[in-house]
Amino acid sequence: MNKILYAVVVLISVLSCQQKKTDFYTIAGSSSTTTIYVSGQCDSLLRWAVKDVAQSVESITGTKLLIKEANELPETEIGGNSIIVGLYTDELLKNEKFIEDKDWKDVWEQFLIKQDRGKLFIVGSDIRGTVYGLFDMAERIGISPWNWWADVKPLPRDVVNLTLPSEGILQSPSVKFRGIFLNDEDWGLQPWAAKTFEPETGDIGPKTYEKIFQLLLRLKANTIWPAMHHCTKPFFATEGSKEMAGKYHIVLGSSHAEPMLRNNVREWDQQKNGAFNYFSNSKNVQQYWQDRVKETKNAGNECLYSMGMRGIHDSKMEGASSQEEMIDMMHTIIKDQRDMLATALEKSVEEIPQVLVPYKEVLDLYNAGLQVPDDISLMWCDDNYGYIRRLSSREEQKRSGGAGVYYHLSYWGRPHDYLWLSTTQPGLIWYEMTRAYQNGAKKIWIANVGDIKPAEYNTEFFLDLAWDINSINSSGVKDHLRACCARDFGVENADGIADVMQEYYRLAFLRKPEFMGWSQTEPTTKTHLSAFSTDANDNELQRRIDDYQQLVDKADRVKQSVSTNLLDAFFQLVEYPVKGAALINHKFLYAQLADCIADEDDKAIYQSRSQDAYHKIEELTNYYNKGMLSGKWNGMMSAAPRNLPVFAMPDFSAETVMKDTMHYQLDIKPVFIQAKDYTNCRGRNDYNWQSIDGLGSSDAAITLYPLSIHTFKGELPFVEYEFENDQPGEYEIEIRCLPTHSNNFNHELRVQFDENKPEVYPLNTKGRSNEWKTNVLRNFVSVKSKLDITNTGRHQVKIFVNQTGIVIDQLAVKQEAYPAYYEIPNKTN
Repeated sequence: MNKILYAVVVLISVLSCQQKKTDFYTIAGSSSTTTIYVSGQCDSLLRWAVKDVAQSVESITGTKLLIKEANELPETEIGGNSIIVGLYTDELLKNEKFIEDKDWKDVWEQFLIKQDRGKLFIVGSDIRGTVYGLFDMAERIGISPWNWWADVKPLPRDVVNLTLPSEGILQSPSVKFRGIFLNDEDWGLQPWAAKTFEPETGDIGPKTYEKIFQLLLRLKANTIWPAMHHCTKPFFATEGSKEMAGKYHIVLGSSHAEPMLRNNVREWDQQKNGAFNYFSNSKNVQQYWQDRVKETKNAGNECLYSMGMRGIHDSKMEGASSQEEMIDMMHTIIKDQRDMLATALEKSVEEIPQVLVPYKEVLDLYNAGLQVPDDISLMWCDDNYGYIRRLSSREEQKRSGGAGVYYHLSYWGRPHDYLWLSTTQPGLIWYEMTRAYQNGAKKIWIANVGDIKPAEYNTEFFLDLAWDINSINSSGVKDHLRACCARDFGVENADGIADVMQEYYRLAFLRKPEFMGWSQTEPTTKTHLSAFSTDANDNELQRRIDDYQQLVDKADRVKQSVSTNLLDAFFQLVEYPVKGAALINHKFLYAQLADCIADEDDKAIYQSRSQDAYHKIEELTNYYNKGMLSGKWNGMMSAAPRNLPVFAMPDFSAETVMKDTMHYQLDIKPVFIQAKDYTNCRGRNDYNWQSIDGLGSSDAAITLYPLSIHTFKGELPFVEYEFENDQPGEYEIEIRCLPTHSNNFNHELRVQFDENKPEVYPLNTKGRSNEWKTNVLRNFVSVKSKLDITNTGRHQVKIFVNQTGIVIDQLAVKQEAYPAYYEIPNKTN
């Protein structure tokens, strides 16, 4: 858990107590001069990284670090503190015994940070590994990866010390290719780059990509899927972009809809080349692909080639009249592509990194029998809402190409976009990606991050897991958040900011800000009254208003203790997302209260509050773009991507006023239970029940661990709950699980009340059914079981599961007539 243990230098004294043996090294101080030595033959990337870190350290202490190039280091030439940075093969590092003791040859991106004989060594197995080691050291002394992208300035200090274990830090990545997909950039990244940051290009060009590539290296990532919407000039068509990728040693890939690194929406000229149809026009399509392979070879780019074929833009293959025809043609296409790669790159095809992304209809083809060469990586996808649809079976895990995941932190599409704020719960990212890793997805992880901003934290969380899958455990999700807050805003503010952000993610898990209009898209529908109850017994709607107001108030209180030079960073990383989410909730919920109340004075008050929330979103967004940092981020933030109805003022006047509350016996109160509060449980076959920190509406949903796919035979694992009942009658138990997927769509619950026979309930949906849409918009699948209670007293409910991969969040025992609810009233942390 390196980020948690070493995130900020102000924790050094604490850390020294936590580690049995630690070394301290003074990186910079007023009484000493530090020299960084690099090889005279080192790559320009390393020169840039060394200079960048040296400048960051200087901004902390005011002390300039010297940078010297050398091929040898005579002891007599080394005065004061010395940091030696290089590849293990550099002459600069020859005869260092501690280096010779490690395996380096052919080890991907490994680095070692170690103090030896009064010097600090940062050694890599390759150029990226060396750079990662340098930025790892920088983060440990309090330099945020978001120094430029979120304006997180390191706090001034007189002395900068590094603390590390006496044996040093030796790391290499858990996942080989780790990166981001710039997607749906129409409302943020593209207009910002075109009009503010890179007007000379008028688009996302090499200057913008340079900043993105620098960020990736600071986050220990190595792969980019470039922006590819029609509004953006294709990556390879912008002069200098591919050269910039080469300069920063970034691996070039492309999305599921862009085979062979081709951007079809702007690069395929239908008038010139004909239809993008391999059945009728394979010669022109082949030439189109071959031109790109030749271009990447000539440029010397490191590439990861997406294989297969889909339509021009996120659509199915053209020309096929049946699924069987599509599968047969896909076999032909992949063979032709591999022959092309082997010939053009003059390598054995098995040595060339390739990936097939079974996204949407391509997954159907794979499940129906599409044969993929063993060395091609299979890249599984989530359902666009954070729940991975399929993972490698035990047999598939034996494939030499391995597997990966394409994961959404931002999405455009049905049932509804979430392009504005980044609200995917870190606990969900941890659960789904750790589960993927435990089932063999270790080759490629790509996150769709939209415009990068405001997905800063989620991007870092995702990439930290990709670098070291063991750096965050099931109980450490909030610890990671707290460590990042300490690094960026000071340890004294870490707990307060982490509390704010965890609740921000939890409230959005109940309903994302973009989903608060209860509308959908593709096709786009009008907004509607929310499903939050206004029942007198538990006014859930008012409770949600209050929860968000309390969150805003807490954020404002924490802000008072944030250093002045970090207020811009605080606004970007905390204040804007928290207040934006609160305001869109207030906009809709106050409008709903106004619609449902008879008193004209109260109605006017609620209408005014709704209108005020709408205008405050505009004001906040205007400040983000124009008022902050002299307009550095002007054009980056849109509070109304695609201008969907949810972003407008709600108009419920045409809707039926909220239906009358159903009558029921108020003295029979429902029993609400968090899933983690079971009274008894049973695991099976070394699988045991475990709660996941920061997951679900309870912030502690439970599942079976480890997360490897397993179907149970015979006795099933269960969790048991007890409740008191003092009045006989007809009740129902509702169990809420996260809408996770199994490979064969066969997750099941078996629910047993007292000694009755268990009843079986399926959990999974297929495709994009209305049930699936409902489930992903509310983040739960509901199982309801009727109970006929004839005797009072204590009762038991057992919930059995047939497989791993099922996540239980909440349950309730209530009368059937009790109004629908969205969140259980007695949420506990």
